[in-house]
Amino acid sequence: MKKILLLSDTHSFIDSTILKYVQCADEVWHAGDIGNLEVTDSIKKIKPLRAVFGNIDDHIIRTEFPLTINFELEGVKVLMTHIAGYPGKYNVRTQETIRLHQPKLFICGHSHILKVQYDKKFDMLHVNPGAAGKHGFHKVRTMLRFVLENGAIKNMEIIELGVRSQT
Repeated sequence: MKKILLLSDTHSFIDSTILKYVQCADEVWHAGDIGNLEVTDSIKKIKPLRAVFGNIDDHIIRTEFPLTINFELEGVKVLMTHIAGYPGKYNVRTQETIRLHQPKLFICGHSHILKVQYDKKFDMLHVNPGAAGKHGFHKVRTMLRFVLENGAIKNMEIIELGVRSQT
């Protein structure tokens, strides 16, 4: 069993509230638009991190993190990238990558819109944790946490970090 904290679109922002949730996870996954390495370094001091770079990330972050990662954990095949689209509206690169890796869990960021949706066409769970940072049009900062165990994705929870303008 692994407890996962999933966040995205921090845009150089990390605070004690996010770090409190990091401490409760076994692993932290970041779906891009990190902003600066202080964000990921803060997380890595506490827990293991898997991350991809996003469109706002500079060459330094792009050197440390890939565009896309795929891996298997607790019997769940995972594919994560930053810009992807949504079920029925994936970009071409994403469609090809999904076909190649056939994940059970597909993760992206970019839109700042939290979404958890089953994709029937690709037989996978599509997840976007929204935005944990303060930059963007989102009104509420969000993350997700869930458990991977014996090939199953369980106990998915939305974490609301507060209204963006009040943080």
